[in-house]
Amino acid sequence: MNGVGWLTAIIVGGLAGWIAEKAMRSDMGLLMNIILGIVGAVVLNAILAALDTSLGVGWVAFLITGILGACLLIFLARLVRGRG
Repeated sequence: MNGVGWLTAIIVGGLAGWIAEKAMRSDMGLLMNIILGIVGAVVLNAILAALDTSLGVGWVAFLITGILGACLLIFLARLVRGRG
């Protein structure tokens, strides 16, 4: 998981989700922020691995990847909700 432990992933994932929530002007709770941050980092890491690139290792890279990934997930959720 990008060179970070589980506890660090939860804390940094929550921070990444919160930053993404503020950047995307979304309204979610703490648990959803944590989930979006971690899942966003995992999804974006998979995309970057498929493109044979990476943002690095460590908690700073995990934070940046989590923020960008969570923003991507919020964007995709808005697209899906907009079609319904």
